[in-house]
Amino acid sequence: MNITEYTVEKLKDPTGILEGDRYEFFLDIEVPEDDELYSESGIELRVIYAVDSKGERIAQYYFTNKGDGKVLDFELEEEEEAVINEFCKAHLDEENE
Repeated sequence: MNITEYTVEKLKDPTGILEGDRYEFFLDIEVPEDDELYSESGIELRVIYAVDSKGERIAQYYFTNKGDGKVLDFELEEEEEAVINEFCKAHLDEENE
């Protein structure tokens, strides 16, 4: 799995219910053609990244097919999740650029 492009934006919580901050990452993912996740139109991984008293972590994620926007029923492997977590952590400050 290779991240080819990404964007990040800070989410607003108008209700004030959520503790800390939430960021939404949109990661364009390159996967090999022989991978069951592969799609000709491309794959996007959408990640909600939380920063609160529990630390910095992935709160939620899901894969979507970029061609039709459908959510795909796949999970990250443990090593992949660690890589995505580190990527998001490293790019939090870019939200304001």
